Amino acid sequence: MAILNVKPRESCKYDCISLGEIMLRFDPGEGRIKNAREFKVWEGGGEYNVSRGLRKCFGMNVAVVTAFADNEVGRLVEDFIMQGGVDVSLIKWVPYDGIGRTVRNGLNFTERGFGVRGAVGVSDRGNTAASQLKKGDIDWEYIFGKLGVRWLHTGGIFAALSETTPDVVIEAVQIAKKHDTIVSYDLNYRPSLWSYIGGKKKAQEVNREIAKYIDVMIGNEEDFTACLGFEVEGNDENLKELNLEGYKKMINEAVAAYPNFKVIATTLRTVKSATINDWSAICWADGNLYKANDYDNLEILDRVGGGDSFASGLVYGLMTSGDPQKAVNYGAAHGALAMTTPGDTSMASLKEVESLMKGGSARVQR
Repeated sequence: MAILNVKPRESCKYDCISLGEIMLRFDPGEGRIKNAREFKVWEGGGEYNVSRGLRKCFGMNVAVVTAFADNEVGRLVEDFIMQGGVDVSLIKWVPYDGIGRTVRNGLNFTERGFGVRGAVGVSDRGNTAASQLKKGDIDWEYIFGKLGVRWLHTGGIFAALSETTPDVVIEAVQIAKKHDTIVSYDLNYRPSLWSYIGGKKKAQEVNREIAKYIDVMIGNEEDFTACLGFEVEGNDENLKELNLEGYKKMINEAVAAYPNFKVIATTLRTVKSATINDWSAICWADGNLYKANDYDNLEILDRVGGGDSFASGLVYGLMTSGDPQKAVNYGAAHGALAMTTPGDTSMASLKEVESLMKGGSARVQR
């Protein structure tokens, strides 16, 4: 019996769509935000990064549902999205008032960190077009009922942006389920997004309601605790077996509370420094726990987007193989490779991911 009943590819226009905000990322390279004199720009967004990885690395047909203020900054982000091969036809464009009093596009300043200095992110996203999306703004019946979508991915970053975005998520996932679309959700807890609107209490109120409709729930240990209230007991990063037992207990509690969960996946990261991490992942499905390959002492160039790339590899593995062990290994390998390149989005290829899964080395390719 299949873990997930994914609709056949020929029956849908899209393999996957993502619902979320996409910002323009300003990257000072090896320097720091507060001292920078120039920045490189990228596009990025927790939910979007998953579909972008599915397109660029795994060759799937994807789109994004979001909103932009219709100005040159919005069109720049759109251009980045198109370069990533992601369909932009479902984007909602909002008239710009010339200043940003009522609507604007989000900016994200992120420095990578190095050694003992951790990465730093400073978002400037108040009154953005995506945060102002509300129930009824998107024609989900057209998207899921007429166009056809095999998989919807969204997450807790978008849900935290305003009072109305949780309603948009719930509307989307309810109609997706009506049309037999698989739904994944990355909890992606960000304290800064919730701190002024009720903190963890509000995060749990919102995410517990959304969780009722999710097939594949994704997050790290902090995410499950902060957003859903499930704690990992006996978690000692130096005792991996004890750590896994704690995760098993947490997962059992989550499944008991949300029997709709078909798959639960979480990354395992031990931060030794900003540039050296131990990295792996686990995936629960059909009553069993599957662990990915370990990537100990993984050297990291830019950790932002590593979890999103894990999610896209996991989704690819589940969609194409239905094998949780293979899926979690796709996710862990893709996330590991994504963190070796700059920017939020993956620059890896399917060939590289599958080579790493098989234990491939970093020898020069000629």
